[in-house]
Amino acid sequence: MNHYEQPPINRTEVNHTVKIDNRKDLEITGVKEVDSFDNEEFLLETQMGYLIIRGQNLQLKNLDVHEGLVTIQGKVYELSYVDEHYQEKAKGFFSKLFK
Repeated sequence: MNHYEQPPINRTEVNHTVKIDNRKDLEITGVKEVDSFDNEEFLLETQMGYLIIRGQNLQLKNLDVHEGLVTIQGKVYELSYVDEHYQEKAKGFFSKLFK
């Protein structure tokens, strides 16, 4: 290997974790994409499928696309996952809501 060649990059799959602190600070890793959000609902595509977060006064505090990290603040009421079979249905449902 000469000095112009770059060694291959070994990418490891990012784990998906959800950490809630006092039901108001939410940190999520393994996020592929933020599909939609407002102050009451977020739709995130994660390594484990779509994650819906519902609450009150929700705000996106940090988004690190490279690391797959999302931080949300606000009053969290509900977290729910949409299985792979229902992902397109979820996307269609949320696209109608956010037009």
